Amino acid sequence: MTSSLEAVTELLHQHPLIDGHNDLPWAARQQVRYDFDRLDIATDTSDRTHTDIARLRQGCVGGQFWSVYVPATLQGDSAISATLEQIDSVHQMVGRYPDAFGIARTADEVESVFGSGRIASLMGAEGGHSIGCSLATLRMMYVLGVRYMTLTHNDNVPWADSATDEPVHQGLSRFGVEVVREMNRTGMLVDLSHVSADTMRDALKVSESPAIFSHSSARAVCDSPRNAPDDVLESLRDNNGVIMATFVPDFVSQACADWRQSAKDAATAAGLRPGDLEQFIPFSQEFAAKNPRPKATLEDAVAHFEHIREVAGIDHLGVGGDYDGTDGFPEGLHDVSTYPVVFAALRDKGWSDDDLAKVAGGNILRVLRDAEAKAHELQGSRGPSLATYEELDGRTA
Repeated sequence: MTSSLEAVTELLHQHPLIDGHNDLPWAARQQVRYDFDRLDIATDTSDRTHTDIARLRQGCVGGQFWSVYVPATLQGDSAISATLEQIDSVHQMVGRYPDAFGIARTADEVESVFGSGRIASLMGAEGGHSIGCSLATLRMMYVLGVRYMTLTHNDNVPWADSATDEPVHQGLSRFGVEVVREMNRTGMLVDLSHVSADTMRDALKVSESPAIFSHSSARAVCDSPRNAPDDVLESLRDNNGVIMATFVPDFVSQACADWRQSAKDAATAAGLRPGDLEQFIPFSQEFAAKNPRPKATLEDAVAHFEHIREVAGIDHLGVGGDYDGTDGFPEGLHDVSTYPVVFAALRDKGWSDDDLAKVAGGNILRVLRDAEAKAHELQGSRGPSLATYEELDGRTA
């Protein structure tokens, strides 16, 4: 009798598993300044990263949105140039390993690269600070292959509130609305991971194309500000978007979320900014030595898939692991080789092959196609926006 793991492995060889968020480019920047001679992912890099080619193959990954993240400590031209370096690193990585990867800019190209036996490589910019309040920069990042932008990271941007900062705009400012409109016009997906609930709601009201969450889960299951409340999941369903459920322990396990809040409170008391990961991660590791961190489980992660399916529906669910973007994962989900474990657990709960194919990649491919079609339509009715932050929000960024 075929086991669930064997069955889903076969399924994922036929239907691409497209993950919403992987931070390997930032790991490569931090560790080796993008030198893939020193971080050769054609070899076993499990001592340094969650991701290498062999483990991607083992995990049946057929498509990957590589995050071209830069920290919000970089602003303006510094953030833009660092994001360009991140984009370049993905192009260089794909060029170095052509038998493993292929750049994909459209849903059709994702399917073509997958059909060739390679991993379709897309990009997502993580945080609106990467465009420096410039819509022209946004458009040029699309030209370079960026297919989603997360509106904020851990800090507010001048035109949108983050989930993990003090609210200033109560959602989107006027320029923030224009950013969403221009993303729709270019075909870039609006990513609502990291943003405040009010920003989520504003963006879903404004967006003419389906939106996504590239790596978030359900707030009703784990009360973290990084997760989507049920009313937002319902609005996302009506928007025809997708939430790509994540594996980050602090977003899937309430015990881990509570521990993270305690660590953030301690960091704040020590004069640090928890939103600055370069400060917070080392501090949290020291905090864990005295206050052991709870363990998240596979069952914690699966509970979010089940809840999102119940509230938003099977057509609005995907997967966004956030590998190489955090320092630990639930037991059994330690790296990119473990995606089939999640799908096997869902199959054991009665999910059909059609359900699993939609979650793996069918839903996000639909969203990409819808965004491409809407962009084509909008480009026939309006030109590139020339609006500026100063004009719309009346102040200097």
